Amino acid sequence: MTVVKMKKRHEMKHLDTDVTYQQRLSLAEKLSTILASTYVLYHKTQAVHWNVTGPMFVSVHNLTEKQYEDLAEAVDDIAERIRALGAFVPIGLALYAKNSIVNDTIDAKNTMAALMQLADDHMDVANEMRGLVEIAEKANDVYSADLLTARIGFHEEAAWMLKASVG
Repeated sequence: MTVVKMKKRHEMKHLDTDVTYQQRLSLAEKLSTILASTYVLYHKTQAVHWNVTGPMFVSVHNLTEKQYEDLAEAVDDIAERIRALGAFVPIGLALYAKNSIVNDTIDAKNTMAALMQLADDHMDVANEMRGLVEIAEKANDVYSADLLTARIGFHEEAAWMLKASVG
């Protein structure tokens, strides 16, 4: 995903930080993939929430609601971090679908398969974030590293809850 660099007069090259401008732009570009993946996962989780039927309706409906609400907040947090790093946030649903590591389709009518797919998607995103945490730490960008580390915890717990729901 291409991060749009800021024009010279708006660049934040001189932030009081040890993270260089080039490191910040590189991190912002990698965060843009995380943003796209989080947005697609948000959409898929909401689709399951809307379409779930059967004996697990209430529990899956409530679980997915909590998860998509968390994902919605994460989208905002990640986008704001991209801006704080000095880049513009890439936008567009087609761009998010294209750049996401999460496939944007799901069979929401098959609850058990959908829950397993969501669980796998959460782990894929968590694993993608792990690599970025290392890059952020090497750049001494502790804020991005902490943000991603917290998100990894959410995704791992979400995957566990979804898989536990399947049995």
